[in-house]
Amino acid sequence: MSPPLEEQSVGEKEVAKETWRVGIDVGGTFTDVVAVGSRSGILIYKTASTPDDPSVGVLAGVSALAESQGLTIREFLSACTHFVHGTTVATNTLLEGKGARTGMLVTRGFRDAIEIRRGFRENVWDYRTPWPDVLVPRWLRRPVTERVLKDGRIETEVDRADLDDAIVRFKAAGVQAVAVCFINSYLNDANEELCVRYLREAMPDCFVCGSAKLAAVMGEYERSSTAVVNAYIGPRVVPYLRQLDERLSELGMSNRLLLVQSNGGAAFIDDIEQRPVSLLLSGPAAGVGALDYFSGKDRLGGLVTMEIGGTSCDVMLYDRGKVGETTRLDIAGYPAITASVEINTVGTGGGTIAYVDAGGMLQVGPQGAGSRPGPACYGLGGTMATVTDAHVVLGRLRPGAYADGSVNIRSEFAHEAIAKHVAQPLGLTVEEAAIGIIRLAEQNMLHAMERMSSERGVNPHALTLVACGGAGALHGVAVARLLGCRSVFVPRLAGVFCAFGMCNSNIRHDLIQSCMVELSDETLARISEQVAEREDEQRGRLLESFSSEAIVIDCFLDLRYRGQQWTVRVPFFGGTDSKQTLRHRFEEEFSSIYGYVQERNEVQIVAFHLIGKGRFPALALEATGATAESPQASSTRSIWIDTRIGFVDAPVFSPSKLSPGSTITGPAVIEELTTTILLGAADMLLVDEGGNYSIQLSISE
Repeated sequence: MSPPLEEQSVGEKEVAKETWRVGIDVGGTFTDVVAVGSRSGILIYKTASTPDDPSVGVLAGVSALAESQGLTIREFLSACTHFVHGTTVATNTLLEGKGARTGMLVTRGFRDAIEIRRGFRENVWDYRTPWPDVLVPRWLRRPVTERVLKDGRIETEVDRADLDDAIVRFKAAGVQAVAVCFINSYLNDANEELCVRYLREAMPDCFVCGSAKLAAVMGEYERSSTAVVNAYIGPRVVPYLRQLDERLSELGMSNRLLLVQSNGGAAFIDDIEQRPVSLLLSGPAAGVGALDYFSGKDRLGGLVTMEIGGTSCDVMLYDRGKVGETTRLDIAGYPAITASVEINTVGTGGGTIAYVDAGGMLQVGPQGAGSRPGPACYGLGGTMATVTDAHVVLGRLRPGAYADGSVNIRSEFAHEAIAKHVAQPLGLTVEEAAIGIIRLAEQNMLHAMERMSSERGVNPHALTLVACGGAGALHGVAVARLLGCRSVFVPRLAGVFCAFGMCNSNIRHDLIQSCMVELSDETLARISEQVAEREDEQRGRLLESFSSEAIVIDCFLDLRYRGQQWTVRVPFFGGTDSKQTLRHRFEEEFSSIYGYVQERNEVQIVAFHLIGKGRFPALALEATGATAESPQASSTRSIWIDTRIGFVDAPVFSPSKLSPGSTITGPAVIEELTTTILLGAADMLLVDEGGNYSIQLSISE
């Protein structure tokens, strides 16, 4: 990584030069751009996403921010010390089935393992829903004679004739990517790597990856699926990122492009191009950086986030300073083993379509209107009723321009869409139909929140709900009240929450290694040696860009009782932990999750997980002194609050009229630049020193 640009020479005089951290979140509806200046504070820009070429929205946002500071785009980019990008290209490629034509090399006899899958389903009663299509058709899954034994010894070398035959078939079929997935390669990947090298020489324009390098874990199906997903999206994701990196470099940026991974950390593009599977939750995972900032600065305690954009509602639990994590993602029915922030997503956002089904029931989602044409009220050609249209009908969103004119709301279009598609089929007034849409949408959001909190044994009363995303603050107080939370926190940058989080993200590298052994002092000694060796590799990799003081490496073990399927992750301190200390740590965590322990059962070590982080300097934003002035409403309008209050003439506040220390008692609406906050009756809002909003809910006992 290039050093930060801090000074420039002007004649004989050295003057401080402003530097910038830039975060860009390309979502399904909007592209959010946030720049944090060393002197100018925070700048934001929103523009419609351009799915055919996401870089158009990226460069438009950067150019607009540069112009706002009287700079050319070259001057602005040359002063960027961090340029962090979160992208949905990987996810959308998989969801839309627009990946590369992919081939696969498998151990002879295991050609159909990826199609047989596992026997269990998330919903054990749902045996009718068909599995998604296999990403590699059978005729492109080519068997190779080779074998690695269960102890890692190579019994059979790779048959070069099988390999040559596969290459001929791949070339004839126009294959663009190949995944190499051999049995037991997680113990010894020599055969896999030989084939990877051979394929790259024979097919230099083909994207090739080996399963063990991506996920050195036991379980050929999960490991093979990970490699296939990686190969399938690689030729679509990597060229876009490379072109964007080169374009930014041509425009004057000296530092390398950083990408947000599914684990919430960032990585340089050189580390991503062989493993784009780590970008499957790239955008939403960036919220971790924002939570790290707000939880430390505002001392919020346990948090549950509800980020609602145009397409979906993403929920994360942030407890005891850490966000929930998993090593298995499932996107559209395709599992992938990769370190990831644990996010529960439902298809309910501002652009989610409401309709009446064939049985005469109101439904909300999961289909969405997207950025083009978008909700009917945008006036861009959309005709279907959406959640945003319902807010307009209920007075929660005013007609007119939002986000510096990037959105212009037309109320007549919202009324027309809801009347035609919901109100008339159900025999309701337009207002009644809009209320039904909002209530059903909030029930969907509530279920997503419960899954990440109360269903895991976490008491929502002890949590603060963080309402973010462009639409989160419109639903925050209602969903928090349903969930049982007592307080809501709305960041001033709620509408660009993840883009801001990117500016506060650190570099992170994850390594997961299977090691199925009994828990004993002897096995711990052996694992400690392996961990120490891999830790040295991680440290050396990070030392290329960070000082030793900025590097943190943590290790965890995945443990389980013998005979159980699911594991529990606990911290591991090599050289000091014993069998007794680890078992105690494991059973404490196991008991908190399941409510019991098995004192007589043996404990097994399934895998170790090494996490290396390179920490950037923390964001330092100036706070503003508090004031006791009473804010004045900028206008008043009729707004539907909830089923108890109904429509009331509620005050509407502009953020320009608010300052730290200002308090507002609901019902009321605050129209921020990137979001709109709805307060219920008797809810108390306080503006903190950073301009963020803390809301204490009125709870009827």
